[in-house]
Amino acid sequence: MFDGKNIVGLKQHQFAKIGISKSFQITNLFPALSVLENVRVAVQSLHSTYDLWTPRSKHLEWVERAESLLELVGLQDRRTESAGNLAHGEQRSLEIALALACDPKLLLLDEPTAGMSPEETRMIMNLILKLLEHRTIGLVEHKMKLIMGVSDSIIVLHQGQLLAQGTPDDIRANEEVKRVYLGKGNH
Repeated sequence: MFDGKNIVGLKQHQFAKIGISKSFQITNLFPALSVLENVRVAVQSLHSTYDLWTPRSKHLEWVERAESLLELVGLQDRRTESAGNLAHGEQRSLEIALALACDPKLLLLDEPTAGMSPEETRMIMNLILKLLEHRTIGLVEHKMKLIMGVSDSIIVLHQGQLLAQGTPDDIRANEEVKRVYLGKGNH
């Protein structure tokens, strides 16, 4: 259930229409398009179809929205570059901008820092903290320091089973979580 609606079996575009968006672990960009064009396509696809009769003012709205999203994720200075030329961390930020195109109430991020350097991870962590001001974020992540730094509530799974649930302090104090994930005790 989401906002009182059964969401089981919905298709991706239906999730976006009800306010749920997600970014995937593997980036899904148009590498030959510019950074701005990638986001504009996402904005455009969620609001309308584009044809010869679409007013120029609508096109300008899409570009303005795309530019505001690029500013939010820190890529405004890279907007004219091909998405394929971005560093891995920048591509992840662009993927998040695409997920934000529908202004979701719930943003789902699947391992947004996978394969990132500590500096890139900090950049994404700061972006997540900024995004939390205006929406709920569901985060799948293996970097416990990141999870502890951005979360109010944490659910820890191990081999598909619920291991623990609570605040970051609850999770830090949980002996089973320490044993399985934080390196304490026998493995």
